[in-house]
Amino acid sequence: MADTDTSRAEPIEAWITGIGLATSLAEGLDAHWDALNERRVNVDTKGFSPYVVHPLAPLSFDKQIPKKGDQRQMESWQRIGTYAAGLALDSAGLKGNTEILSRMDMIVAAGGGERDLAVDSAVLNAEGYGTVPPGALNERLMNDLRPTLFLAQLSNLLAGNIAIVHGVTGSSRTFMGEEEAGVDAARIALARIAAGQSDIALIGAAQNGERKDLLMLYEFGDFNLKDHYAPVFARGPKGGFALGSGAAFLVIESKSHAEARGAKPYARLKNVVADQSRRRNAGDVTTSLEKLWTELGPGDGATAIITGATGAEPVTAEETAFLRNHANAPVRGTATPFGHVMEAQFPLGIALAALSLSRGALYPPNDPTGLEVEMGTTPDQIVVIGAGHWRGEGMALVEAVR
Repeated sequence: MADTDTSRAEPIEAWITGIGLATSLAEGLDAHWDALNERRVNVDTKGFSPYVVHPLAPLSFDKQIPKKGDQRQMESWQRIGTYAAGLALDSAGLKGNTEILSRMDMIVAAGGGERDLAVDSAVLNAEGYGTVPPGALNERLMNDLRPTLFLAQLSNLLAGNIAIVHGVTGSSRTFMGEEEAGVDAARIALARIAAGQSDIALIGAAQNGERKDLLMLYEFGDFNLKDHYAPVFARGPKGGFALGSGAAFLVIESKSHAEARGAKPYARLKNVVADQSRRRNAGDVTTSLEKLWTELGPGDGATAIITGATGAEPVTAEETAFLRNHANAPVRGTATPFGHVMEAQFPLGIALAALSLSRGALYPPNDPTGLEVEMGTTPDQIVVIGAGHWRGEGMALVEAVR
C-alpha cells in the first residue's frame, strides 16, 4: 500500500521502470534505438496529399490485444494505445501481476475520439439535397453509429480498454487538452508518488495521425505541413506540423516499490513543471521556457534536451530562441523522426530520455540546421520540453540511475 503520510521533508524518489513505444518508426525499445541511430524517418507525402503524415509502423495487434472482439470494438487510436500500454507493462515485468495491476494508477492523455467519416459524409450529403425530414439526423446517428461513436468516441475509452485488456484497475484519470494533457499526466503521476499517495502508475497517450477529419481540423488553423517533408527545425518561417501515428506509455513507481519487487530503473523522473503563457506578445514562449528551466533546476551534470517542438509557428521559432540560449545542451527534436503526436508528445520525450540514459548515450542528430549537434559525453540528465502548438508549456527532468 502507498504511504499516505504527506508531511515528509523529502519527496519519494520516482523511477521509470517500464517503457512502451509503438510509433511510425517501429515497436519496442531495441527497434526504436536502432532506427534513431540510423536516422530513419517514415513519412508519407502522397497518401494524404498535400499534407505530410508519419504513418504507423506495421504492428501485429494480436500480440498485446489477443481477443479479436476487443480489437473490433476499438478504433485505431485505442488499439495503438492499448498495444503500447501492454509493451510498457511487459517492459516493467508486470504483465499478469494482478496484485499490482489491481492497484496501479492510470493517467491517460487523450484527444477527441475518432469519427465515422462514412456516416458523416452520408448525413452531410443527404442534408445538402434538402430532402431530409425533421428528426432524420438524430435517427441516422442512433441507427448508423455504435453507441461509443455517438458524435465521436469518448476520450476515456482508451483507459477503459487498457483496464479491460491488461487488467489495470486502480484509479483512472483521463486528461484532455492536446500537448499539455501529456504534461499533466506526468506531473500528476510524479506528484502522487513523491507525496506517498501512490506506489505505481501507468501513464501515456496515443494518436492516430492518419485521419482525414483530424487533418481537416488542423487545416482550419493552418497548422499542417504541406507538400514536402523537412526536419522540424528546417521548415522555415511558415512552419507547420506533420501529424504522426503512435503511442508512448510509461510505468513510473516509487524507488522502494521497485526495489521490493526487484525491478531495475531505466531512469529517474526528478521533476515536472508546467506553465501557460498568454502568447500575446513576441517572446512570451521563450520567457515561459526560461522560467520553467529555472523551476526545473537541472544541475551541473552533462545535460541534453529532447523537445517535442511541433514545427508550428511562431511557437517553434520562440522555442528555438530558448534552445540557442542553452546551446551547451545538445538538442534532439522528436517531430523530425516521429512527426507530431499531440497528446503523446511529452510522454514520448520522457520515454526517449529514459531510453537514452539507460543506454548511456544520446542518439545522433538528424537535423541540417546545426541546432542539433553530437554529444561527446555520457548524459547524466535530460530535460524534456513539451510546448503546445498554440497553448501551454511544460518541462521534465529525467536523470540517470547509475
